[in-house]
Amino acid sequence: MVTREAFVATLAACRIGDTFNQYAGGPRAPTLRARLVEYLESRWDAPLVLVGEAAGFRGARVSGIPFTSERQVTGIGPAEATATVVHRVLAELALAERVLLWNVVPTHPGTACTNRRPTRTETEAAAPFLDELTRGRRTIAVGRLAAGRLDAPYVRHPSHGGAAAFRAGLVEWLDRGDFVSGPA
Repeated sequence: MVTREAFVATLAACRIGDTFNQYAGGPRAPTLRARLVEYLESRWDAPLVLVGEAAGFRGARVSGIPFTSERQVTGIGPAEATATVVHRVLAELALAERVLLWNVVPTHPGTACTNRRPTRTETEAAAPFLDELTRGRRTIAVGRLAAGRLDAPYVRHPSHGGAAAFRAGLVEWLDRGDFVSGPA
């Protein structure tokens, strides 16, 4: 495995289709890279990874951390509904410290105020990052795009009324046994 710093530096240096690489440039990029390195350090040994679709315009594009809004990091800035649900459910299920959150495409497809579904070319370009972080971990696909890319169990994405189904899906996998005890 590469170091967390090298992983983030490689991510910052790459172009993933027509997505916005929040780690690459601009005045906030150094902060977002540092946050991602710190986050990966804190979760590097997590036995489980939840994988979503892509960085959202109110989530990782702004905070630098998958499934996380700026408000969750600093207490100010925009909140993001999916991030709120994911973190609440992980805390309720006592999984927060045992889960690494990631996306099929770690950069943002869309504009500063919109999201779009990543293209096949973008998911393929992002595959090395996904493969690195899912290797040796139990993986859960959050949403259909992630399920289509991963050979992993699926749970409903929490957006657009899916919060209860997302939670129920995680509970179902927890009830099956050693779901978070170690690598697959």
